[in-house]
Amino acid sequence: MSDASISFPIFGEGFSINPSTYFTLFGLKVHWYGVIILTGLVLATLYIVKRAPQFGMNEDNIYDLLLYAVPIGVIGARLYYVVFNFSLYRGNLAGIFKIWEGGLAIYGGIIFGILGIFIFSRRKKIPFGNLLDLGALAVIIGQIAGRWGNFINREAFGRQTTLPWRMGLTPEGGATIFVHPTFLYESLWNFIGFIILHFWSKKRRRYDGQIAAMYIAWYGFGRFFIEGLRTDSLYLFNTGIRVSQLLAAVLFVLAAVYLLVNRFNISHDPATDLYVNRKREIAENEMPAAENETAEIEKIEEESTETVFTENESEE
Repeated sequence: MSDASISFPIFGEGFSINPSTYFTLFGLKVHWYGVIILTGLVLATLYIVKRAPQFGMNEDNIYDLLLYAVPIGVIGARLYYVVFNFSLYRGNLAGIFKIWEGGLAIYGGIIFGILGIFIFSRRKKIPFGNLLDLGALAVIIGQIAGRWGNFINREAFGRQTTLPWRMGLTPEGGATIFVHPTFLYESLWNFIGFIILHFWSKKRRRYDGQIAAMYIAWYGFGRFFIEGLRTDSLYLFNTGIRVSQLLAAVLFVLAAVYLLVNRFNISHDPATDLYVNRKREIAENEMPAAENETAEIEKIEEESTETVFTENESEE
């Protein structure tokens, strides 16, 4: 399907496009999938760099965090996909490394990305939950953009449908099939989720880890239903169980329970339960001490200067 023409009847019967999956730059093939993934990464980075001070961190913290989370996350996303689609690579092991051709599983990226964040948290002594909150905002931005890579590759679409917003795929010399544009469903679902998480994290975040749990619950709920429409799902080995759908349901339930327990059974005080507020309080308490120390040093320097002048006058 990678060379199929794409149409959307909602835009008119004559609307059809056939974008290439790559372009040539200095004689090299550059795949749009990789460009789109990179664009999502850049947008996510710009966003969390701007938000970092609101989470008690600075720009350097973010770049250091990315050095841990991004490579490990990409490896995890590819590994997850390969494990459940190993038949595609059994006779072509070199293809495992061609991630620019598609084949990244978001759950693998999230799981391994969390591992990278955990390592960073331990090394930098920044609370794990605080890092997860900021990381969740970055991931959902990446997902909004990344799903359009699936569009270019003509993948991650759903089963056939007659709904008005259906997407048509017409292989060269073949008949058109109309399917659910599930890549679009997920991109839009994540966009709505990002808007909610963005404003919630600015005004209503009460404890470290809250935004991450909200993201998991939101994404898990939507992915459960969207995954049920797809035709290219990863299945749990020889069962008929869709891996991503099962995982989405489990993560949604766990995240929802976590949020409900923290909402009704635990009393949170943002002044003490948010790393950024604890760090700010420490800084404010240290400031008077630093000012007093500076004043003492200035006083000693002034006294030393007066002593020097007095001794010089005595010699004269």
